Amino acid sequence: MTIGSFEKAKLYIESHSALKDSRQPKEPIGPCITISRETGARADKISELLIDIFQKLNNKAHWAVFDKNLIEKVLQDHHLPETLSKLMEEKKYPSMNSILNELLAGQPGVWSLAHKTTKAIFELGRIGNVIIIGRGANIITSNLSNAYHIRLVAPIEARISHIQQLFNLDKKDALDFIKREDADRKEYLRNYFHKDISDPLLYNLIINTGLQNDEDCAEIIKTGLLKKFSSFFFFD
Repeated sequence: MTIGSFEKAKLYIESHSALKDSRQPKEPIGPCITISRETGARADKISELLIDIFQKLNNKAHWAVFDKNLIEKVLQDHHLPETLSKLMEEKKYPSMNSILNELLAGQPGVWSLAHKTTKAIFELGRIGNVIIIGRGANIITSNLSNAYHIRLVAPIEARISHIQQLFNLDKKDALDFIKREDADRKEYLRNYFHKDISDPLLYNLIINTGLQNDEDCAEIIKTGLLKKFSSFFFFD
């Protein structure tokens, strides 16, 4: 039976929570893959293929992708109202609004939420067997020895085509969507981490998904990961 990404994420969290609470020796750390992407570069499809690949290499380990469902985990862990989920999107919000929210409404401000998200990402990366998409995950996990950082790019026409299919948009709306999303992601990294999202030195591997299909992209990432960590991880 095939399960969705959210169910996989829940299973991942539950399995590692049970492990933490048990008296058994701690599970060996697994790989952490972070993916930064241009909008429409097919990170969603490639991530799911990677999950299947690594799950087959070690069927005892629970793998999961955390992108939008990462928001769900942060809100759940910190008992925050679901209405605040929009604050966790990859956008910059005015500091004054954040301060007013905390003082007048008793709600945690944007910087507080970003801090909680950062802590959640770091913990997921430390546990391993995880793919984390966006939200500065490559910066947050940069000092973890098990982390491998990917950047996915593609020609604008290919990205427009993917977004059109994904959201059933016309070409102009798809292009507008891409511009907004890319600008928000760039601003998010600059605002919270003082980094340029397009800096190639932040990544182990940059792939032009316009030149390879999803399966080939996943295989390229798998090969790079296994080569780097050949003496560190065991996938049997």
